[in-house]
Amino acid sequence: MAEKRMDEASIGREERLRIMIDAHQGSLLRLCYLYLRDLGLAEDAVQETFVKAWRGLEGFRGDSSEKTWLTRIAIRTCCDIRRGGWLRHVDRRILPEDLPQAAVPVRDDDRNLTAAVMNLPEKLRQAVILYYYQELNVNEIGAILGISQPSVSNRLKRAREKLRAQLEGRDLE
Repeated sequence: MAEKRMDEASIGREERLRIMIDAHQGSLLRLCYLYLRDLGLAEDAVQETFVKAWRGLEGFRGDSSEKTWLTRIAIRTCCDIRRGGWLRHVDRRILPEDLPQAAVPVRDDDRNLTAAVMNLPEKLRQAVILYYYQELNVNEIGAILGISQPSVSNRLKRAREKLRAQLEGRDLE
């Protein structure tokens, strides 16, 4: 860990930020887009995330991974944006082909699954997005959301049950 700190100290803040942007900009954009359902707002959220990271760079102790730290900042930024009143008047349906940087062509199954995920309650949707789309582990998700690991596991379990029921045509409500 001390070796990593020395490497980080040897490069300047600008270079360190540039490295973070190169490494994480794409995944943060997808995450913010899933939260906000608007590409322009997602781009603004990612930019604001990196501004906040720049400001807090000296205070980053490395207790978590850089990705976890940036994801937590991005989620808080998205939540701040979503609290804005005008966002309630925007059509926020999301389709898989609308996601930035889609890696493969979109299938109907993917479209149905994405719609089902976006219909989950927010707490469950957050856990699913972080686990399956951002490929974070339960520990990292717990750190980002400020909840325990069992709570993350419980949310993922409940989300899977709701998704299964929704995709099979049942409703668990």
